[in-house]
Amino acid sequence: MSMSTSIVGYRPPDAKWMEMKAVYDSCKKAKIEIPEKVEKFFGWSPPDDAGVEIDLTKYSKEYQRDSQQGIEIELDKIPADVKIIRFVNSW
Repeated sequence: MSMSTSIVGYRPPDAKWMEMKAVYDSCKKAKIEIPEKVEKFFGWSPPDDAGVEIDLTKYSKEYQRDSQQGIEIELDKIPADVKIIRFVNSW
């Protein structure tokens, strides 16, 4: 079994996020289909309370040296409105 690590950034919830979340929650409660526009806004996944997911792949690169392996992130290139960076290990 192998492990992979990914990096995702989050822009905090704003008025648009709150509006889309309200629609998402209302549809779930009413047990009706969630509009495609809302699904797309949340990246086809349930809303994350951290905010809007931002792919940070283009700001990172693999790091490897001696017995070390990891990921480097170029902080000065990450969008200024990203306030959370989440490192996710998956098996």
